[in-house]
Amino acid sequence: MQANGYLLPANEAANHRRTRSGEGRGSGEKAKPSNRVRLNGNIARRKPGKRICEYWDIDLPGFGLRVNPGGRRTWFVLFRQRGKLRRVSLGTSKDITPATARRLARAKLAEVALDGLPTRKKARAAQKSSAPLIRDYAERFWADYSRHWKPSTRKRNESAIFKEILGAFGDKRIDELAKGDILFWRDSFVERPGVFNRTLPVLSVMMGYAERLGLRPRGSNPCKGTPRYKRKPMERFFDSNEYARLATALRDYEAEQPLYVAAIRLLIFTGARCGEIEQLRWEWVQEPRLMLPDSKTGAKIIYLNRQATDVIAGLQNRTPRGLLFPSVRNPEKPIKLSMHWPKIRNRAALPDVRLHDLRHSFASVAIRDNISLMVIGKLLGHALAETTTKYAHLSDDIVADAAERVSGSIARLIGLDR
Repeated sequence: MQANGYLLPANEAANHRRTRSGEGRGSGEKAKPSNRVRLNGNIARRKPGKRICEYWDIDLPGFGLRVNPGGRRTWFVLFRQRGKLRRVSLGTSKDITPATARRLARAKLAEVALDGLPTRKKARAAQKSSAPLIRDYAERFWADYSRHWKPSTRKRNESAIFKEILGAFGDKRIDELAKGDILFWRDSFVERPGVFNRTLPVLSVMMGYAERLGLRPRGSNPCKGTPRYKRKPMERFFDSNEYARLATALRDYEAEQPLYVAAIRLLIFTGARCGEIEQLRWEWVQEPRLMLPDSKTGAKIIYLNRQATDVIAGLQNRTPRGLLFPSVRNPEKPIKLSMHWPKIRNRAALPDVRLHDLRHSFASVAIRDNISLMVIGKLLGHALAETTTKYAHLSDDIVADAAERVSGSIARLIGLDR
């Protein structure tokens, strides 16, 4: 540990631990080795012993966990401040997660390290700024911005703003939020990485809009450069046997729910998004195309092949206007394919397959048929070419085969194939 500063020296930490556990310095007993570990959820769940035990983090000096025989586990931070040894409790393991405890410990140690330094910068900030709190700014941002989002995006972003962002930064002024705050906030999402990855872009947009309103300096967006959590891609591609099993399951289920089966077949043959097929209307059917006035990426054309055209032709009660796949209970509302998909995929022995994987599989088959990524992007309705490049790895075998054929032709031309 750092000496003569604000963190506890290693020898004093050892003496402090022995004193708190009842071991006298002059008793002649040999000191027990400290429990130095990486404090995480696994350590917090360890079964308590018959005596008080304290674990010390190997990465953050002074950060510890005290476990009582009765099972109470308390996070704490130990440091030296102005010559005195201090221990601050951060909360119990039931109340806060290991990541939050670590963040609080790091913040406390940083505060102690700055103790006694000039505070002129803070004084200036307190005098000058009349910027609103993020809690108040969020209301204006929502009123200005949410109208431009689609309903599903609006619902997701409402939770991100009013639950996650305001829960962490609601009482800060809009011009106070700094890069360090974002990094500390990121640490609290260790157990919810997907939530952070979805919330960070929303906060970034909020900060960018605040700059345009003059509430923050230009180019001061604290979210820029903050890394997202790396997650395993949730992509699943059908092979020929799985397509056969799915086809059998759809035939078996058709007598029970013909409308749902028809919609799923249209997903299979077009590679469209689930919501695009659920909300499809007859006035948008202009064979051999579906002319969608709006989608996730704006207006979109879905090209109908023979199989997709046959699916639409087989629908009953065709009308000039209205939904192709209306709900039985309320014809004005579309069906929800997610209601019956679990039964269908279980019949096909494909319990891990999502409806969106039909779209991924459409792209993978196109790759195997030597269709270029540019054309696949057009078929899927990608607004950006970069979106389609995630399927590029599927074409490795095709590219390798092409390279083999080209090199073979060159070899024949220069007489090296003999």
